[in-house]
Amino acid sequence: MCGIAGWIDFKQELRSQADIIETMAETIKHRGPDEKGRYLAPHIALGHRRLIVVDPEGGGQPMQGCYKGKDHVIVYNGELYNADKIRRELESCGHCFHTRNSDTEVLLHAYMEWGPACLEHINGIFAFAVWNEVEQEIFIARDPLGIKPLFYARVRDSLLFASELKALLAHPYIRAQVDSEGLMEIFIMGPSRTPGMAVFKGIQELKPGHCIIYNRQGLRVKQYWRLVSKPHGEDLETTVVHLREMLKDIVVRQTVADVPVCTLLSGGLDSSAITAFAAGAFQARGEKIQTFSVDYVDNDRFFVPNAFETNADYPWVRRASDFLNTNHQSIMINNQELSYHLKTSMQAHDLPGMTDIDASLYLFCREIRRQFVVGLSGECADEIFGGYPWFQQDMKMADSFPWIRMVQPKMALLAPALVKQLDPEKYIRQRYLEAVAEVPELDGEDDCEKHMRQLFYLNITRFMPTLLERKDRMSMACSLEVRVPFGDRDLVQYVWNLPWKIKNCDGLSKGILRRALKGILPDDLLLRPKNPYPRTHNPAYAETIRIKLSKVLKDPSSPLLSLINVPLLRSYLDSNTNYFSRPWFGQLMGDTQYMAYLLQVNWWLEQYQIDIV
Repeated sequence: MCGIAGWIDFKQELRSQADIIETMAETIKHRGPDEKGRYLAPHIALGHRRLIVVDPEGGGQPMQGCYKGKDHVIVYNGELYNADKIRRELESCGHCFHTRNSDTEVLLHAYMEWGPACLEHINGIFAFAVWNEVEQEIFIARDPLGIKPLFYARVRDSLLFASELKALLAHPYIRAQVDSEGLMEIFIMGPSRTPGMAVFKGIQELKPGHCIIYNRQGLRVKQYWRLVSKPHGEDLETTVVHLREMLKDIVVRQTVADVPVCTLLSGGLDSSAITAFAAGAFQARGEKIQTFSVDYVDNDRFFVPNAFETNADYPWVRRASDFLNTNHQSIMINNQELSYHLKTSMQAHDLPGMTDIDASLYLFCREIRRQFVVGLSGECADEIFGGYPWFQQDMKMADSFPWIRMVQPKMALLAPALVKQLDPEKYIRQRYLEAVAEVPELDGEDDCEKHMRQLFYLNITRFMPTLLERKDRMSMACSLEVRVPFGDRDLVQYVWNLPWKIKNCDGLSKGILRRALKGILPDDLLLRPKNPYPRTHNPAYAETIRIKLSKVLKDPSSPLLSLINVPLLRSYLDSNTNYFSRPWFGQLMGDTQYMAYLLQVNWWLEQYQIDIV
């Protein structure tokens, strides 16, 4: 993986602006610590930071190429999983390659041959930009599920883009401003975000499955990929075989790299499935795969099962590792270090996030990176197969997102004037209705199937990006590339059209996936209930967060004070009791996480010197 940055201005000479593009790229050097590069021309400046995963000698960027008399240059963050196939196809069209197996060169030639239609040919995770020197035009695209990030801004006469917000904020044209819409994203939608929203005023996120064409005529944003609804023509057993073979092929392709590869193993269904197929690929070449799990010091003393966390991971991790014959290492996180890195995780994200859930993932990835450069992880399975508790609830669709809860109690903790300004109920309903209006419906579906299709769409397009963004920022902050096989475009499209009765076959959550893994994983593991990413249950951690937030309230210079209901929050902290009756976001975000979230908001306002406008 890599980090990219760019600046296009048709009214300004940019060859003298090397220092600015280098500063932008330097802010994201964690995404690419191995090499750096730049490209300067009269009206474009490109910066690149490289993490070497494929073709160490030949994959340097920005990469230039010429075909049929037209010069092009590319900056690219991602991996193509069908690069060999595309390369052979391009060679048959007359293209000559100069690297051993660089997917960057394949992507560049794919664009030179097919233009924007190259997106119909490639399979992978990516955010890239190709500059056409003859046409004086740049093409920018992001992968269908948004696994790799891309932000952009139109300011003055320039187009700016980068892998992370911090790179854009490093440009002198960009000011760190947040308006009322940005505040609503933080306090109402957060830590999720509305697609396209980047919170900072004037900055947008390129939505998944979208591309940009920018030239002297202006900027065009186009959606090139979307889910397509159509009848599923296979019976249950055919679906089981198809799904098993499809998932195996995806995982095996994603184990290919010129650097060491491991898997992240929680002992749950999803990570165990990926590990099983990856272990098989390693065994076929006489190797044994390395797996990693995460837990917290003393969690065995304090863990108490609840509706969302039904049991601890560690016995299941050992069961999966023993069955699949992996080399396994458990990473134990210290709770003091966890609280310290709340700020680190916010900085990696450039926004308040999933607090200690983010911080622990950062620490987990940091330890993995000491030995490995690439890991495979189980994100996306719950969204595409229906693994969350809200998929099993017998209820009509509310005018909200099922993972965003406790809106009124949260609003009570904010400054009354701010709540009146934000109108949270109206905002969240508007965002919900926008999402539902996008659902590609299928004629002839009954009410149940229609309801489930809407719910799956909400999860894939609104909840899944939160977890993908979290995984990208925390892993890349450690220069670790994490691949997500369940986020494969073709797999997501295939599973999208499976009827609910097939997805939920045998009366089990993710029943079709469990059937497809029969014989590949042991029966007891196949039947393990859904468990989220683990969090700490140590009361000492909660007390540390409470003390930190109390100090913020006592400091009159804290920028958070103008946004919250100080008396109510102080009373809550002093009472040392629970405020929320259930998680206010997702499955893990409770009282401690909300206190930590407010801490992150305060640090964010301070560090980024944000103006509320």
